[in-house]
Amino acid sequence: MLYDIPAPAKLNLFLHVIGRRPDGYHLLQTVFRFISLADAIDIDLRHDGQVRRVTDMQGIPHDEDLVVRAARALQAATGCTMGAHIHVRKQIPAGGGLGGGSSDAASVLVALNRLWNTGLTREDLMRIGLRLGADVPVFIYGQNAFAEGIGEDLQAVTLPARSYIVIQPAQNVPTLNVFQDPDLTRDTDPVKIMDFSGLSVLSHATAGSLNREDPPRGVLNPFHNDLQPVVLKRYPVVRQAFDWCIQAGLNVRMTGSGACLFAEFSQKDLATLAHQKMLAKMHADFSGSLKAGVPSFIQSVSVCDGLPEHPLRSWI
Repeated sequence: MLYDIPAPAKLNLFLHVIGRRPDGYHLLQTVFRFISLADAIDIDLRHDGQVRRVTDMQGIPHDEDLVVRAARALQAATGCTMGAHIHVRKQIPAGGGLGGGSSDAASVLVALNRLWNTGLTREDLMRIGLRLGADVPVFIYGQNAFAEGIGEDLQAVTLPARSYIVIQPAQNVPTLNVFQDPDLTRDTDPVKIMDFSGLSVLSHATAGSLNREDPPRGVLNPFHNDLQPVVLKRYPVVRQAFDWCIQAGLNVRMTGSGACLFAEFSQKDLATLAHQKMLAKMHADFSGSLKAGVPSFIQSVSVCDGLPEHPLRSWI
């Protein structure tokens, strides 16, 4: 049995769409950052070969759940005759661009590789993960990474210590709709892998805001999320959340295909202070008209830390 297996969320610190393959898949460049916001997974060993998800996941049929598919894919790849009961305790918002489903699948693959003693290498597990989804391999790779291709070509990067406020708008964004949108930019100039260790990925701006600091003189920030303009145009609740955050002084960017937004801070206490000021402004702006002073276009707000590496990296 293995309990409290972490499955951390990720942020796309930027996301550039640089082309499209003949098969329709988009060519991307991004930096994946693991954060402390995480699901937790419990796995009990079965000896009858059955894989059962014991968590009720609304809207996700049992056999389509990525954790079930991951376990069965590992069985198929290794001939393993053991099974598992899998219980997922969700903390990562679903459909928010934080990679929760992919992270759960990756943690199940890594954990079952240990529990079932199947002995696969990291590269073996990443190949299985890629068949489940383009974001799964980076969680198995185990390091913050610069990614290219459809997200599977990974190079480890060193990132500075950072904390984040993560905002979940009260609207889900279907990934497929965004990538199929005719307004999506698909020809951003490629960037070369570089030293990200001292770089703030969010643009700087005026004094008095909650997370904007003066930039080093002469530094131009080239990073953005190509999917963000499409989502802000097509999904009005996400737009409301984004505009309110900017008005409140939070310099935010969307992660993945949305809908979650994030703001970056150089220190945890600055993130905590900004979070407190954000909640106070929500109360002042919306108290009396909405529940607990929280606007209807924001589902949740949390503070988390950037991780130097995936917590299961040493398991392989």
